[in-house]
Amino acid sequence: MLLTAPDYSSSSLVSSISHQQCNFLFSKGLRLRLNSVTVSRTRKGLRCRASLITNPDSFEVGRLLGSYGFMNVTSYSGLQDFEYSAGDLGRFRVPDVGEGSVKIRLYEGRIAQGPLRGTSVIFKVYPGQRAGGIEADMMAANELNAHSFLQSSSEGLCQNLVILVGGFETKTGEQWLVFRNDGKYSAADYAKLTSEKISKRRSAGEGSWNHYEQEQEIKRRRSFVIKLFQGAMIGLAFMHDHDRLHQSLGPSSIVLNTIVERDAAYLVPRLRDLAFSVDIRFQNLEEDPGTFSEGLWRRAVAAGAFTHMEKRAFGIADDIYEAGLLFAYLAFVTFCEANIMDSLSLQRLLESTFQLDLQATREYCLADDRLLEAVKFLDLDNGAGWELLQAMLNPDFRKRPIAEAVINHRFMTSVVL
Repeated sequence: MLLTAPDYSSSSLVSSISHQQCNFLFSKGLRLRLNSVTVSRTRKGLRCRASLITNPDSFEVGRLLGSYGFMNVTSYSGLQDFEYSAGDLGRFRVPDVGEGSVKIRLYEGRIAQGPLRGTSVIFKVYPGQRAGGIEADMMAANELNAHSFLQSSSEGLCQNLVILVGGFETKTGEQWLVFRNDGKYSAADYAKLTSEKISKRRSAGEGSWNHYEQEQEIKRRRSFVIKLFQGAMIGLAFMHDHDRLHQSLGPSSIVLNTIVERDAAYLVPRLRDLAFSVDIRFQNLEEDPGTFSEGLWRRAVAAGAFTHMEKRAFGIADDIYEAGLLFAYLAFVTFCEANIMDSLSLQRLLESTFQLDLQATREYCLADDRLLEAVKFLDLDNGAGWELLQAMLNPDFRKRPIAEAVINHRFMTSVVL
């Protein structure tokens, strides 16, 4: 049963702040404030209006869906046990990571009042300063600011980004962001469930089942994975076109409305988790770097990006690199048995073992029967998958493609057809 949200204080919410003023200066002690953007429906689809839903009484909170934390990147130490130049520090990323202090909770719920009454939503709860420190407030504010900016675009809403419908602060200082519920599974969930299904079938000795059906299942999986990745890249292209970097792109940051491979035609992947998003408008690059972009710009300088134009290009290329790692993850984890490969092991294999030489990586994987389906997937259309992956993971950030070029690559447009 849904319960009315308890212990909320709307007195601290300000909904009249302009978009230009929606910059959060926590160094001066300001608390979370809401920009004025809300979602409405027109004959042409979803559009934005003038205010987010900031009244907590407008929502009902349901069951806890789960919680998760973030990894803190403490260093970018480059290629381990190899000699490298200063410029390589911004290109090769084998980070030392630790568990962050900010713990996010997710709840399901619905809108209880107004024209959107009955709409299913997901609550993303950031802890107050007492539990999560100032970092939690800054992450919540940055995510709110990013969504508000992107949803105010004159082009309307991008269907490949989750939709923010409101937010509020509780008396205990927790920041609640409210998103339209467009799916409870992530790309990581899909990959995990798919690999477990492969393992279960093989352990049960079903390797000799109908070859025609097996072939059709592989084709459906390839189609699903490509559409998943294509949707994620469309969302990323929209962000880049509107001067925003994602900076935490991965399988867990993509929401899926279905994980049924037969329903690939109805699949709509959506990017979420914009807490570390970076504003790359030129006027913003001229100011002091924000908390979440300091490391990015240090790596940009180390890679030889000194001007504002070069730093902006580096930031976009950095997102493309993360998207390349996502592409590799989808190829290897989704087409292999469970526990054969995980994201960190795959990243080490690509970066440290083979130094981003994808041809050498292919030769290595080809010798392992457990990785054969992943190799076959990337081999499609005369190795188009490896070609795309090599481009996205190019050690020189200047040679990586933009998101639009990835979307239009022959692997993305011709393989499934």
